[in-house]
Amino acid sequence: MRLGAETATSFGGRAQAVAAAKKGMQLRVVLVLVLVTVGITTTLSSLRAMLSEPTNSSPLRISGVVVEDILHSSDDTIEDLQQNQLQDASVSQGDTSHDLSWPDTTYVSGKPSKSNIYGNGGIRRPKLPGSLSTETFFCDRSHPRTDVCTMQGDVHMDGKAASFILYSTSRDTPVMEEKIKPYTRKWEKSCMDTVHEVTLKSTRAVGNTSLICDVQHSVPAIVFTTGGYTGNLYHEFNDGLVPLYITSQHLKGEVVFIIVEFHNWWFMKYGDIVKQLSNYPVVDFENDDRIHCFPEVTVGLHIHDELAIDSSLMPQNQTIHDFRNVLDQAYKDDSLESAGLPFSGKPRMVIIVRYGSRIFQNLDQIVTLAEDEGFNVTLWKPDPTTELKKIYWTLNSSEVLMGVHGAAMTHFLFMRPGSVFVQVIPLGTKWAAETYYGDPAKKLGLQYLEYLIKPEESSLSDKYSKNDTVLTNPETIIKKGWWEMKEIYLEHQDVQPSLPRLRKTLHKAKTRAINFMKLRAG
Repeated sequence: MRLGAETATSFGGRAQAVAAAKKGMQLRVVLVLVLVTVGITTTLSSLRAMLSEPTNSSPLRISGVVVEDILHSSDDTIEDLQQNQLQDASVSQGDTSHDLSWPDTTYVSGKPSKSNIYGNGGIRRPKLPGSLSTETFFCDRSHPRTDVCTMQGDVHMDGKAASFILYSTSRDTPVMEEKIKPYTRKWEKSCMDTVHEVTLKSTRAVGNTSLICDVQHSVPAIVFTTGGYTGNLYHEFNDGLVPLYITSQHLKGEVVFIIVEFHNWWFMKYGDIVKQLSNYPVVDFENDDRIHCFPEVTVGLHIHDELAIDSSLMPQNQTIHDFRNVLDQAYKDDSLESAGLPFSGKPRMVIIVRYGSRIFQNLDQIVTLAEDEGFNVTLWKPDPTTELKKIYWTLNSSEVLMGVHGAAMTHFLFMRPGSVFVQVIPLGTKWAAETYYGDPAKKLGLQYLEYLIKPEESSLSDKYSKNDTVLTNPETIIKKGWWEMKEIYLEHQDVQPSLPRLRKTLHKAKTRAINFMKLRAG
């Protein structure tokens, strides 16, 4: 049986970008300290320039756009972005977790202030939308991954000018202008260069500014983009949907989402999830000509880690389990439950079938082996035309998911906690595979197993001698740069797992799957 899914464009680890960005930021911080030491004063604006460089069941509705009944995949765009990725960054397979060497300065009303509230990862607890009660305009640029700006008061959206204007009635609010790109990968210059910019301004209110409004809203707005790496499944969840949940869930649907670079296909694909987080039509920023007025606007999303939620930073200690509950609610449809895999008493295994690169060269033998081990096997080839809720029910009803490292591994989010996730890891991708999928899967409560490809099991052994550094020491190649790593290990490598070795992994998977089934039945 062959099922469809979202196109899985693979993209390996990017810790090198974070490491390079951190190094640059630390150098800038040192420079600032030196300048202060020698008595050189600098304006706040120049300092900021240095530090900020690099459940509702109603029908889906969109304000300012007509939803076309189409599905769209932007793989070509993603590939173009990937080709420009990290061209100026040195590669380092270091830790991407955040540390306190990043400046912890929040610009509030044009004045820097320090915060002493930190979560488990050393990140300052953010001010979430809806938490302010007085007129305010500030941008928090302290996070290594994202910038978030907030305007509280009489805020007007002017899509034609790509701007938001705060009409201030308080002399404590400075008249100023900020620019922001509301995407959660701010350290990746090549990516951020493609993201549309939003301008935020404050000005003194004169007369009755409500007369300017075409649409008056009584709830806050959150602004984010579906640009950047949108079109790649991993990034759609990691950079978009999980941060959207983090930023908005506490509002319990009483929030309007404003989308920059709105794509019909994205809303067709993820509209069921969006409806769980907002009770209102989304607003298409560039194509809605009306003046929308809000009591509060947050531009940008908060993000914690790779496909993860830090409970210490959440208002009610939510975790990735709570995000998955949103998926459950979004796709809870009794009429589709039958679309799940039939149960025959055997553990159900879904094997993701890649195409292009990192494919199973001995897939037929792997299927036979899995069936001999007692699995009911389903092959699933990613297909952008398949409805996401059908994919969800397929995986939600299985006990084991197995596939080769790549963006399609993001589908582990659709597996039930306690089920089994087997990731086959090609040469040169171990760090990325564990960081982006293995560790997040364990946080979700999946039983994670990995199968590490040996040199003789990689197609690279047909191209290089057995003593070549490509096979014996991938770290050496990775340190040469992103281009070398991508060219060799991501784009031109297939795998052929040893059947005796794989049998041991499948036996472990079966044992754990059966225990999971017993717990579910009991």
